[in-house]
Amino acid sequence: MASTENQDTKPKKKERIITKPIPPSTVSTAYLILRGATSAILGCPIGASPDCTPSLMQPSFIKDKYPSGKFSIALGKKQGTICQLDIPEDPILQDKLLDAIERAANRLIDDNLVVQYYKVDRIQGVEQLGTGMLDQSLLKLPKKPKEADGWLNIAVLEGVVVGVPPGPVVASTGQIGKIVLEREFCSVNAGKKARKCDIILKFRVEDVSGDDNGSGSVDAVSEDVDYEVVKNAMEPLLKSEIRMPEGLQLKGILEEADIMEAAKALKIDAEANNNADTSEEAKGDDEMVVNAFEVSGKIDYNKLVDNFGSKLIDPELLKRIERLTVGRGTVPFLHRFLRRDIFFSHRDMVKICDCLEKNLPFYLYTGRGPSSGAMHLGHLVPFLFTKWLQQAFQCPLVIQMTDDEKFLFKGVYDDENGDNLDYFAQLTVENAKDIIACGFIPEKTFLFSDLKYVGTMYPTIVRIWKAVTNNTVNGIFGFDGSSNIGKIAFPAIQAAPSFPASFPVVLGTSKESANMACLIPCAIDQDPYFRMTRDVAHKLVPKSHPLGGKPALIHSKFFPPLQGADGKMSSSDENSAVFLTDSNELIEKKVKEYAFSGGRETKKLQEELGANLAVDVAYQWLRFFLEDDEELENIGKDYSSGSGKYWSTGNVKARLVDVLKEIVSEHQERRDKVTEEVVLEWMKERSIV
Repeated sequence: MASTENQDTKPKKKERIITKPIPPSTVSTAYLILRGATSAILGCPIGASPDCTPSLMQPSFIKDKYPSGKFSIALGKKQGTICQLDIPEDPILQDKLLDAIERAANRLIDDNLVVQYYKVDRIQGVEQLGTGMLDQSLLKLPKKPKEADGWLNIAVLEGVVVGVPPGPVVASTGQIGKIVLEREFCSVNAGKKARKCDIILKFRVEDVSGDDNGSGSVDAVSEDVDYEVVKNAMEPLLKSEIRMPEGLQLKGILEEADIMEAAKALKIDAEANNNADTSEEAKGDDEMVVNAFEVSGKIDYNKLVDNFGSKLIDPELLKRIERLTVGRGTVPFLHRFLRRDIFFSHRDMVKICDCLEKNLPFYLYTGRGPSSGAMHLGHLVPFLFTKWLQQAFQCPLVIQMTDDEKFLFKGVYDDENGDNLDYFAQLTVENAKDIIACGFIPEKTFLFSDLKYVGTMYPTIVRIWKAVTNNTVNGIFGFDGSSNIGKIAFPAIQAAPSFPASFPVVLGTSKESANMACLIPCAIDQDPYFRMTRDVAHKLVPKSHPLGGKPALIHSKFFPPLQGADGKMSSSDENSAVFLTDSNELIEKKVKEYAFSGGRETKKLQEELGANLAVDVAYQWLRFFLEDDEELENIGKDYSSGSGKYWSTGNVKARLVDVLKEIVSEHQERRDKVTEEVVLEWMKERSIV
């Protein structure tokens, strides 16, 4: 039996002591930036609850031997119960989330925000500001606190974060350099049945100017703190709402992903209710088809990029484009099509940015196949973006009107009236009026009809014909023995404007002109033409060409028809589109009667469940045409919750109608001023460089 003495002298369990190695000031500041950016993008509070309090930052910089850190943020349960955004389960979409966080963090660095730094009494600081600024290791004092534990160093980045950093901080975010998320060590844990949702971020700091031994850090201020000022900075950061543009852009991406799933579910339900058969023909209706001549089915853009071999526009490239456009003062902000991932894919856009930085000349090339007398809103999308690119880059633009193509593919002949080639030539003039009305820079824009200009391009076309085999064209475009020879020959005609030699007067014949790179903004269904072009481009340009002759491309997603989100809008279905010639009354009628709604069947259900934004056409069209990100977010928030000003389908459609009326009526006013004489001036062969 043990003695009382032995029991009394039994060793006590030692209190666990957490050691906190002091990180470099750049790492501490990067931690704060990432904490604030992540919360702002996901729409969750920065702290003040165990459900969203970040962990202690792990000192990975010790083992890595470079400035780095790792931490996690709790996001509630399932798919982020405390967040405005549903955290995605899909790995590709999770990667998009990490892209958004990295892009936002580096934007904050570029903004060179001042870091306010205060030293406060812990008890008073927590009483005044709460626990939202603390990480998990600071929520409780150790059982035997030291004198240093009675103080808190609080850093404030206005509009981003109020928090206690793990070490010293720099005076302003511009001293950091660049934050890179090390994706192999990052993870997002989310699921509809998950008991815990969180995000783990491992990051490194690159391109730090000078050493990072603390020489760039700033001492915490010991003087009295104006708690009201800090409280005001903290208050908006504790709300469950999206607070950064990157979050709004991510929200659009996630909603577009939901469209695919929702549309699939709706179609399955419809087939079940209507006892649809499961024949191969019925299955074929579901299948995605995207080529130069047909777009149908449910579009999976990630799969499309993989199939075509292009690249998604990543955060680093988006930031670089912003720096080379907005940063140079040529445009006030990135186009909403870039902010909302509508132009989403590219080929060699990085090299176009290289040309900009090196002051090497390049030009834009886009076009239109005139198939109807009036263009619709879907046709307007690439031209609106091209207009922005021209303004942003201050570069020449050539616009090809492929009236020859439309005749070759859609022309008709009868013995009594002959063919209708002249009809397509006239459509070129009518469509040219709409294009000119978009507002391009006249002295930097050349608009041409293939039927009239093809002779000047002919040497380039012949060289392309020589370089490309018949089997290659048939393989890419699906031509066979029944195709007329014009169809087989046409791809070279659409490829020719990619080369400056096609424009000896318009772009010049100097050595500099011969080396001009070409950037093509277009819908992604046009990519096959230019894959063929890029394969033979080196045979048509000098060896000194910066892209080896290959045209660069930037691709858009499709503008959905009124009846639903599958495929793209078509001129052949008048009720699927809003045309640029439509009256205000007709626009209102089409939107109210034909725009597919994601709203619920009754007012009660709408107020309880809110609308499904993913399938709601009115909301999706607002993503294309409503400029104000904040208003778009508010509409989505009201509509999806069934509350507020835009709680109902009718109110959202009414807002869309107002937006479309303004866009179309202003376009019509500009178009009315474009006469056939004006069109001829824009088509006059002249120098635009």
